[in-house]
Amino acid sequence: MSQSIKKAVLPVAGLGTRFLPATKAIPKEMLTVVDRPTIQYIVEEAVTSGVKQVILVTAAGKSAIENHFDYSYELESYLEAKGKYDLLEEVRRVTNLIEDIVSVRQKKPLGLGHAIYVTRHVVGREPFAVLLGDDLVDAEPPCLKQMLEVFERFKGPVIAVQRVPKEDVSRYGIVAGEKVGDGIIRVREMKEKPAPDEIDSDLAIIGRYILIPEIFDYLAKTEPGVGGEIQLTDALSALKDDYPVYAYEFKGTRYDAGDKFGFMQAVITFALKHPQLGEKVKNYLKEKLKELE
Repeated sequence: MSQSIKKAVLPVAGLGTRFLPATKAIPKEMLTVVDRPTIQYIVEEAVTSGVKQVILVTAAGKSAIENHFDYSYELESYLEAKGKYDLLEEVRRVTNLIEDIVSVRQKKPLGLGHAIYVTRHVVGREPFAVLLGDDLVDAEPPCLKQMLEVFERFKGPVIAVQRVPKEDVSRYGIVAGEKVGDGIIRVREMKEKPAPDEIDSDLAIIGRYILIPEIFDYLAKTEPGVGGEIQLTDALSALKDDYPVYAYEFKGTRYDAGDKFGFMQAVITFALKHPQLGEKVKNYLKEKLKELE
């Protein structure tokens, strides 16, 4: 396991408007995929990949996320008194998942680039990971762990990418470049949400990054871009002119948990893999499919 990346930034300040009204009072990152909120899957991926400190970029109304990973005396005492030791063990596992968890407030919704920039004093001058809560990745080894191997080899920023249909290019940050290894591309060009004819590539950036601390210097100079927000893609595009930046086609399946259909795909996939529920869910789906024939 690589030990080169100790810190991971998790931007969780978004309003989750794509999931209203479900997210009116609950952070979108706390929506449950089977028996865990989406944010727990993300933290588990980071921890499994060797991360020692998680930095949450939060906003008002997001305290439920911090509480989920905190110690709950009342709940643990109740479960212990009732003899519900299996549930107690699971609750304690979440509490002990990561000891060092820090929150930084993003006071204005100025984009992903700005969300990362506000962590600069906590991250310091060392490489770090960024994991977006909207992207659940079903992969073994975890997506971030795969990326760490690329980072160790090339000693430069790494962006997770996947191929998307041409008609979807305008929904993503897109990269183009030259292949330098198995699934590894040295980035020559990148654009945030381009028109299909603006860039000759179908490699879309998804929510996993390994960044070098110099990115903060470029974010400080980045003007608002698409949507009037400070775009991380724009800062990375400037960074690549001075430092090599790599894109990596990870091995695994990514689900857009910020999209209703993508979220349902994730629920079904992870339910089928669940040790207690998997077989029941599979049989249920078979029955429903017969009804649709």
